[in-house]
Amino acid sequence: MKVITISREYGAGGHSIGKQVAEKLGIQFYDRDIVRETAKASGFDTELIENEEEDVTKTDSILKSICSASSTYFHDTQEVIHDVQQAIILRFAQEGPCVILGRCADEILRKNGIDSLNVFIHADEIHRAVRVSQLTGITDATEIQRLMTKRDSSRHTYYSRYTGKKWGDSRNYHLSLDSGILGYELCTRFIMEAAQAE
Repeated sequence: MKVITISREYGAGGHSIGKQVAEKLGIQFYDRDIVRETAKASGFDTELIENEEEDVTKTDSILKSICSASSTYFHDTQEVIHDVQQAIILRFAQEGPCVILGRCADEILRKNGIDSLNVFIHADEIHRAVRVSQLTGITDATEIQRLMTKRDSSRHTYYSRYTGKKWGDSRNYHLSLDSGILGYELCTRFIMEAAQAE
């Protein structure tokens, strides 16, 4: 069975789908584990590392305040975080079949010759807004839209920065699934069947 990587729009349910796939297949699911292991190995705070993908603007601001004396050190710090995270993703993938969420895992594995099934989960704004409201408790439509735009923009920037490719472009993935139309269960089944296919 292949390693499965899941990239996702904010609010499209990629985390829930990925976790469900892992549980049904009896394999590991890696999301925050990557953040914790990167923090442990690099010495940087977990919040800083998590924001590296989810809120690039916030991370850049924190790093610039820490590294104000040297722009070179600022960029070196970003590279250290990414390099450590890449090594951890590779270690998890080499330990056996698993599901890895986000963090350019698809391109990291591709560049290192590790066979993987790369999936992108998306949905229309209405489905995503409902999901975001359920997750965050935010009810204001403008605030929900702002949050979705911010998170997806950060993911786009992060992916482009470290892969040179366009986040969400179907050519970068083996499966591109609309969770709003298909539902989580059907998305889960499609991913499982594709991962188990020889």
